[in-house]
Amino acid sequence: MTAATDTSLPGRRILVVDDERGIRAALGQLLEYEGYEVRTAEHARQGLDVYKEFRPHLVFLDVKMPGMDGLEALRHLREQDPRATVVMISGHATIQTAVEATQLGAYDILEKPLDTDRILVLLRNALAHLELSEENERLRQHIDSRFEMVGQSFALRALQERIAKVAGTPARVLISGENGTGKELVARAVHRESLRRDRPFVEVNCAAIPHELIESELFGHMRGSFTGAVSDRAGKFEQADGGTLFLDEIGDMSLSAQAKVLRVLQDNVVTRVGGSTPIQVDVRVLAATNKKLEDEIAAGRFREDLFYRLNVVPLHVPPLRERKEDIPLLVVYFLQQLAEREGAPSRGITDEALQRLQGLDWAGNVRELRNTVERLLILASGPSITATDVDRLVGRRPEDVAGLGALVECRTFEEFKSAAERAFLLAKLRASDWNVSETARALEMPRSNLYKKIERYGLEREQA
Repeated sequence: MTAATDTSLPGRRILVVDDERGIRAALGQLLEYEGYEVRTAEHARQGLDVYKEFRPHLVFLDVKMPGMDGLEALRHLREQDPRATVVMISGHATIQTAVEATQLGAYDILEKPLDTDRILVLLRNALAHLELSEENERLRQHIDSRFEMVGQSFALRALQERIAKVAGTPARVLISGENGTGKELVARAVHRESLRRDRPFVEVNCAAIPHELIESELFGHMRGSFTGAVSDRAGKFEQADGGTLFLDEIGDMSLSAQAKVLRVLQDNVVTRVGGSTPIQVDVRVLAATNKKLEDEIAAGRFREDLFYRLNVVPLHVPPLRERKEDIPLLVVYFLQQLAEREGAPSRGITDEALQRLQGLDWAGNVRELRNTVERLLILASGPSITATDVDRLVGRRPEDVAGLGALVECRTFEEFKSAAERAFLLAKLRASDWNVSETARALEMPRSNLYKKIERYGLEREQA
């Protein structure tokens, strides 16, 4: 018997299934000495019963046993638990046995007589692999929870039902909605519920990439194909191969890039910038826009044929004003999320404060609501956020965005136009969380002009 090593992981359970009492005893003794919790079974059916109750992290399973043999038992185990980690034990393993065991999902195969050092090395590797898989699953759950769709309104439930219908199909989806409504959440939900869930989800914000670089970003490039191309680089289509490519703000893509995307959708082949070799890709494309693409087509800024390729199944994300009943749930969700993951202070919130927030119009939709909750969480004075905190730190919308009520008080038409433009610009800046570049793109206005108007009207981001 070798000295105990540090290969074991606390709390790991191991099941040994073998019809030879000597093998069960020796292997069980070794594993317990190494710090594992061990159960044994003398035949396959008993092993399957013990597995259901014991839920081991790893199974040692003999190939040759009376009645049900180890390979059949392995098949049942993998049906019962696709993630089961199983090491086969064989007195006379053949290549055929090894191949069949591997095809059925066995992690490895050991030959008798068992070698202690070989067992310990295999244990270390198998459990390290299991630890990595568990960590990946924890990360996946953490990421999924970050992109959770929160709410119980009819509008949101109708959207979720439509996502459930389309997710399992290969159909392309065009997601529309205002800024801040959660179009990315919808795209991730479609991917998460699809057959491609275990493959990459790759996102491209078409509005954030300069027009001269969008083709390189999407299709990749070859070294030397343009200034700065110092090495070969795979594009987003290649990176998403086998998975999902999410083209956010597709309405801001240049016409030349649109033509190339259309060809990829038709042929499932990309060619890198500066290259000549076609590369086959298998990608499901989801697209999103805050623009009305029919208007963009009429204006000559978007290809009609690409629109019909993308718009197989349309999904519209409702603005927050159309599902105000979800605001209390969203607020509580953001309070927990911000406190748990971003180190913000933990606070409750009163019913009156929730009612105040629910009564406001959220031009920036869920994104603006989240930013507001973060502000309240950081700056509120007591253990709970109160209606007074909301009035002090958020307040009611100023009269300049309250509607016609304030505008009709203007004395002249010029004064009305000036007040309306100011209110319009302020609302759009809030909707983009005061991202001036994004607002200018949305308004199709030169950024310099927008800066001048911000200065002319004295527009400032609200401070607590």
